[in-house]
Amino acid sequence: MTGAVTVKQSLALTVSLPKALSKRLESPSVPALIQNTGEDALTRFLEFFAAQIRNRNTREAYARAVTQFFHWLPSGRIHTLADIRPLHVAAWIELKTRTQAPLTVKQHLAALRHLFDWLVTGQIIPVNPAAAVRGPAHSYLKGKTPILTAEEARHLLRSIPPDTVTNLRDRALIALMTYTFARVSAALAMNVKDVFPKQHRLWVRLLEKGGKYHELPCHHSLEIYLREYIDAAGIGEDKAKPLFRTINRTTKKLSTDRLQRSESLRMIQRKTRKAGIETPGIGNHTFRGTGITAYLSHPDARLEHAQRMAGHADPKTTRLYDRRSDTISLDEVERIGI
Repeated sequence: MTGAVTVKQSLALTVSLPKALSKRLESPSVPALIQNTGEDALTRFLEFFAAQIRNRNTREAYARAVTQFFHWLPSGRIHTLADIRPLHVAAWIELKTRTQAPLTVKQHLAALRHLFDWLVTGQIIPVNPAAAVRGPAHSYLKGKTPILTAEEARHLLRSIPPDTVTNLRDRALIALMTYTFARVSAALAMNVKDVFPKQHRLWVRLLEKGGKYHELPCHHSLEIYLREYIDAAGIGEDKAKPLFRTINRTTKKLSTDRLQRSESLRMIQRKTRKAGIETPGIGNHTFRGTGITAYLSHPDARLEHAQRMAGHADPKTTRLYDRRSDTISLDEVERIGI
């Protein structure tokens, strides 16, 4: 097989898939080593991304890691997949640790382990060359995502003027991630029908990791922001269409296309910059940690409730978003009498 073959193109040739699934598949270049090993190896490689990885974000991350590894492999020395040894994987991981964060390197190693495991069970290679390779030590008790204080979050929301549909959309999205602890992917995946009345209150439905639907009532401020956005946008009856949509550059009106994470990130950076918030590294995930920390700062808050609201399987994960100790540390530093 010759030429640049993509996952999407090759799947159309080697396996029969529903059209909707084919559109969802990413299209990284299939490594030449995979193609040269034979049709069975190619098919198994494609099935790994199509059948084994259901989460789009994970698929993208694993595809990048696998592509980088196969491009790095010493040219001229490795002619088949069976020629790959633990030494090659270990050398690549060692190089990665010099430029990448430990968590990123561990994810890249996990991608290789899972791929080679899949190839072993498919009888493409006899052993997994990544199985015995150890990743960098990595342990942390607090997440690294920057968050805002409650005052900064309130200031940001109030700094967005409700004078255009775009601003109403942006304010509603930021408020949704803050008040529901929603991941940006879950927020942007919402359709209009996922905002609904229940028990005399507005509720939201989120599709979180693992295909789990998560429903919870809206904070009174979030309810106002969502209602104002939906009413101004005139999308209340478009139940099956995206809730958060792009803006048509020509007409300056709401389109029917779903807002993407990269567009959301650029919007957040613009809004925080305009609001005069100087915290570096603010992104989509900032508001999840901001909301969790603000909730846990309440004297009656309970960790198990925050865990359930955030959709975490383990309370240890919820604790990573708790930044109350940051304020305590600052207070203690200010006690230094110099």
